[in-house]
Amino acid sequence: MERVRGRAASRGSSSADPRGTFVLSNLAEVVERVLAFLPAKALLRVASVCRLWRECARRVLRTQRQVTWISAGLAGAGHLEEHCLLRVGAQEIENVHILPSTVLYMADSETFINLEECRGHKRARKRMTMETASAIEKLFPKQCDILGLVTPGIVVTPMGSTSNRPQEIELGESGFALLFPQMEGIKIQPFHFSNYPKDMPLELHQFTEVGLLENPDLRVVLVFGYNCCRTGASNYLERVVSLFSDMNVILAGGQVDNLVSLTSGSKPMHIDATGVVGLTFSGQRIQSATVLLTEDVNDEKSVEAAMQRLKAANIPEQNTIGFMFACVGRGFQYYRAKGNVEADAFRKLFPNVPLFGFFGNGEIGCDRIVTENFTLKRCSEVEDVDLFHSYTTVMALIHLGASK
Repeated sequence: MERVRGRAASRGSSSADPRGTFVLSNLAEVVERVLAFLPAKALLRVASVCRLWRECARRVLRTQRQVTWISAGLAGAGHLEEHCLLRVGAQEIENVHILPSTVLYMADSETFINLEECRGHKRARKRMTMETASAIEKLFPKQCDILGLVTPGIVVTPMGSTSNRPQEIELGESGFALLFPQMEGIKIQPFHFSNYPKDMPLELHQFTEVGLLENPDLRVVLVFGYNCCRTGASNYLERVVSLFSDMNVILAGGQVDNLVSLTSGSKPMHIDATGVVGLTFSGQRIQSATVLLTEDVNDEKSVEAAMQRLKAANIPEQNTIGFMFACVGRGFQYYRAKGNVEADAFRKLFPNVPLFGFFGNGEIGCDRIVTENFTLKRCSEVEDVDLFHSYTTVMALIHLGASK
């Protein structure tokens, strides 16, 4: 008799479980739909309500894997007490719907370093720069890698939509922060090689550790030399780039004024040092292509022709970022007092791809178009494969795979 009652009880509990599971699954679906409207920081706060909400918040965050950005341009400038990127970032970070794993930010060197206010005093300039950089770093999660650079001019797409018109800001307060979440099948890794007097000489294992060598999934390298006006800096940059310039990867970047943030480095950062820094993009889902706008590209028609070659690479626009690394000698004066020529030509052919970059002191890259089997083909007739240029613009596309 006891055995019969036990079986009946067992049947009763098993018949109740599906109903409970059904109710919980429906409730979870409702909670997830509601939480999907919340930005990442709000999601983290409500996750502590209960176990159900915590699991729902985690699932929502896993679905939000597209790159986003924070941008600050001339419209938000004019406050002497802090840089516009810091001020806008503090306001907008609450509205971001992802948890960044890697952050790349760039700001104009004129106002970020604040040369006028400190009147050339090196110690004061260093202190003020590091205070601003530290404040920007504190906006983001402690566990994410942050790379910050300052350059003479900024190329930025205003927040709100990928179809917003990108701006070439050659003078004035400006900046942007690209926020990369963790993405399945993609690894973004910072690297840094410093030429500080006490640093060790370059060794191959250093390149392997950061994914630049012995990495079959490496697809793109963004590389930047900083403080390159100092003695020996250019030679050091060429030594670093030469070690991976012959690999089957897209290479793009240039020379900036200063490195101001590098949270992933194990050694302390010296603002007065020279060196090479950047990001590696690894993963089979990644697609990329670059074109080089040489000195001969000097009017709207030739710029659009160069963008047509980039368009011919057939890179998907969804979940794609555009980069523009231009010489300070180009821009407004180069195009006979007409501004935004190259950024507008890019937007015309890539209406849904946001564009970011800088006006710097030298460009790194070449014409490379990726075919279906990831064989790089130069699409111009220029025989010179030198990666270092002046009075040029490097335009690059990086597609981070279809969103899941």
